[in-house]
Amino acid sequence: MSIYVGNLSYSVTEDDLSKVFSDYGSVKRVQLPTDRETGRARGFGFVEMESDAAEDAAIEALDGAEWMGRAMKVNKARPREDKGSRSGGGYSQRY
Repeated sequence: MSIYVGNLSYSVTEDDLSKVFSDYGSVKRVQLPTDRETGRARGFGFVEMESDAAEDAAIEALDGAEWMGRAMKVNKARPREDKGSRSGGGYSQRY
């Protein structure tokens, strides 16, 4: 499972985020999505930890905590929705 971390400063690096979460257990992976056009961080990220217990401890301790001048939003990440499964295509024909 993965942890969603929102309301991050745009200057946060993967290393910064890894250091904060490593206080609660071993960090497997950190991902900070960037804007395709500007390359700038999007203000949120994902952290994967070695155990569910470490993830739970990090979520409990860090949700709402102030870091780099912002109150972090930390919770279990939800599975990504498939945006390609829409039907209809938005075209309607009148008879």
